[in-house]
Amino acid sequence: MGKDIRTKAVKEMFEAILTLENEEECFSFFEDVCTVNELLTLAQRFEVAKMLTEGHTYLEVAEETGASTATISRVNRSLNYGDGGAGYKIVFGRINKK
Repeated sequence: MGKDIRTKAVKEMFEAILTLENEEECFSFFEDVCTVNELLTLAQRFEVAKMLTEGHTYLEVAEETGASTATISRVNRSLNYGDGGAGYKIVFGRINKK
């Protein structure tokens, strides 16, 4: 079984993220917290999840995002197993309401 992410440090970081009020503050915070590669990797995984939920094939996702099949499979597993991608579903639902 994987590591428990529900630590005090993670909770405090999430609380900090929830204080951010706009896109510019997000850019500033995440540029401080993440390396460029870490941030681009997170964004790529998000795009992969979005495309998979829209019904795109692995090939289409790989071509559009540049993600490896291993990354696409990992994201697909999170969408379909365990909590069924609950976090992605929350965010995509809210984005689609805008």
